[in-house]
Amino acid sequence: MSNGSTDLVQVRGLKMHFPVTKGVVIKRTVAHVKAVDGVTFSIKRGETLGLVGESGCGKSTTGRAILQLYKPTAGEVLFQGTDLTRLNGEEMRRMRRKVQMIFQDPYASLNPRMTVGDIIGEPIGVHNLRQGRAAIRERVQELLELVGLNPYFINRYPHEFSGGQRQRIGIARALAVEPEFVVCDEPVSALDVSIQAQVLNLLEDLQQRLGLTYLFIAHGLAVVKHISDRVAVMYLGKVVELAEGKKLYAMPMHPYTQALLSAAPIPDPSVEKRRQRVILEGDVPSPLNPPPGCHFHTRCPIAIERCKSEEPPFEDYGDGHYVACWRAKESIELLQTSVMRSTRYRPDAAQA
Repeated sequence: MSNGSTDLVQVRGLKMHFPVTKGVVIKRTVAHVKAVDGVTFSIKRGETLGLVGESGCGKSTTGRAILQLYKPTAGEVLFQGTDLTRLNGEEMRRMRRKVQMIFQDPYASLNPRMTVGDIIGEPIGVHNLRQGRAAIRERVQELLELVGLNPYFINRYPHEFSGGQRQRIGIARALAVEPEFVVCDEPVSALDVSIQAQVLNLLEDLQQRLGLTYLFIAHGLAVVKHISDRVAVMYLGKVVELAEGKKLYAMPMHPYTQALLSAAPIPDPSVEKRRQRVILEGDVPSPLNPPPGCHFHTRCPIAIERCKSEEPPFEDYGDGHYVACWRAKESIELLQTSVMRSTRYRPDAAQA
């Protein structure tokens, strides 16, 4: 998919299947939830890869499986050429200096019994990055200033901070071990819109100053638009489209990506009134029993018989624009025709 020499992270055929068991005394596995089902992508050093999709599509599970918080069912995760899936506990513990995570919920990810100084200072002590309490305390204050917080907050507890401030504490904790790669698991979804912009700007500034590489997970394409160099779109455990951000927004080739983009509101009322909307029918199928062929065919407005029986390959359609769709080349024209003919769309949009 790319030049391996420039890739910091390579994910190959990653699968994360959770067993479903029955029985009280003797448990037996009766099925598997295919949360992540064969995901492949790479992330270059210093870039931000956005990973988007609906709730339950496997985004957060992918991030956790990459960092080995979940042990993957299959696949490889190469970091600087080292396969993280093959490391034992002690080896992975040392590797965590280089790979870290910013969690989604700033209220649940911080220990309420620990002060800010202890929360940020704990990983510094675990990895022996500073010697002595005074040196650790000094480093914690530096990190607080780095994320825009007053260093005198070091003795306060999490409940004394707002949501945005707590997320900054979580960011400082992740940066405490001086990592190279950070998984940002929906870091702004629990925050007010005005605070979201501040945290996104902070993450961009930190990336430039510290040379960080991000996997940025989010629900919608609008959030990742301003921070991501490339964007991967995920549906029911699989990546269905991956391209540079500008190309993906200008010419989405997968029907699911087109639906996600059409769902994002546009501030200009005149443009919003004229544009065509793609409204998907039905619900996302269960990952316990995903449909055969293309997983999206049950909701796709341009699906054909082949989509129901054969899984489309994840192919490069030029300039690193990867799509998993049998009708990728003609999808834009076909989808527009489908929208114009459908009675389920707004009359004003169909007449535009």
